[in-house]
Amino acid sequence: MSFNPPVYKYSDYIKWEGDWELIEGYPFAMAPSPFGKHQHIMLKLARYLDEALEECECEAYPELDWIINEKTIVRPDIAVYCEEIEKYPTTTPKIVIEIISESTAEKDEEIKFKLYEKEKVEYYVLVYPDFEKVKIYKLDNKNYDKVYEGDKKFKFDLCEIEIDFGKIFKKRR
Repeated sequence: MSFNPPVYKYSDYIKWEGDWELIEGYPFAMAPSPFGKHQHIMLKLARYLDEALEECECEAYPELDWIINEKTIVRPDIAVYCEEIEKYPTTTPKIVIEIISESTAEKDEEIKFKLYEKEKVEYYVLVYPDFEKVKIYKLDNKNYDKVYEGDKKFKFDLCEIEIDFGKIFKKRR
């Protein structure tokens, strides 16, 4: 006897209570509210990106559902889009940043890595607050290449920005 779990769609997803992601029809419960360190890093990155993108026609969006198709809806910690967004984005983000916690590491490093690569997200950034470490992947044709651990310049469309991750991790005191 084999068990085939049900496959869900966007029409199911919008009825669920709580925070979920749907990847290829399979639901993933979002972790409980992230710890303070995670949220603080996300706030600093969003603020930093907002300022860095002022000269571009792109914007950073924290925790916005990206509806890829009827069976795949994800909510990156931060995503950069070069389109005007009223409700939800309709294009692939240029940059996706996931802030890694113990409870999300496997999904972010494996499942979302493959998904974002397949969907042609130009840059995938994994931020490890507990280790003050960053892994940056750039799409090269069809696959991600690890390009840097640390400060990095990002070039896409008419934009060129640089993120000083040292400043992101720096504590005020």
